[in-house]
Amino acid sequence: MKTTSEPLEVYQGQFGQYTITPEDLREVKIYRAGLILSALSFAVGSGLILVRGGTSLTLTLLTPLFTLFCLGLGISLITIHIYLIPLHRFLQVCWGIGTLSAIILSIYCQEPLGLWVYQTPLSLLGIGFVFVALTGIYFKEAFCFNRLETKLLTPLVPILLLGHLFGVLSVDIEQALLGIWAGLFIIFALRKAIQPLTPDIGDKSVFTYLKQQRSASVS
Repeated sequence: MKTTSEPLEVYQGQFGQYTITPEDLREVKIYRAGLILSALSFAVGSGLILVRGGTSLTLTLLTPLFTLFCLGLGISLITIHIYLIPLHRFLQVCWGIGTLSAIILSIYCQEPLGLWVYQTPLSLLGIGFVFVALTGIYFKEAFCFNRLETKLLTPLVPILLLGHLFGVLSVDIEQALLGIWAGLFIIFALRKAIQPLTPDIGDKSVFTYLKQQRSASVS
């Protein structure tokens, strides 16, 4: 006996009508799962540093936690919906540069990765690109959804990282900013988890229009 699937709901976009497919919804779920993985890994690592300090166990755990953080962020950057393809690719490239830098440092450094990065601020010129990609997500979410936590995170992350790079922040200020970052990141990820799925997909007619424009410019 034949079965018929339910017709997809038709939406009116800026440049025409479009439908949202089960694949679109699945991508949003994966995007959010990646954010949750990144946020939890980052919060646990930050909490260990702030509560236990730089003990041997803490420094050892930071490397696998950072690996999970990068993995979650990479998953999110694959499935995120961004209208501007060049911006999307730029964030993915930043993630790739930062992740590759972390792998190289992990292989060649005799000390734990977290300790090396903290004691060698110039290493942020490589591994810091991971956080450029993360800040790009914060900016996108702040722009699209007007979320307070991402409005705060967008400037907070570069302030903390650049402040450490140039040595202009005290340890107490760095710890305070790190704690705020971890807390706001968790809030952001949890709020995304309960947000309706369709807004994260965006206006698919815009994607279609921009694709047509690119094809026309090439031909």
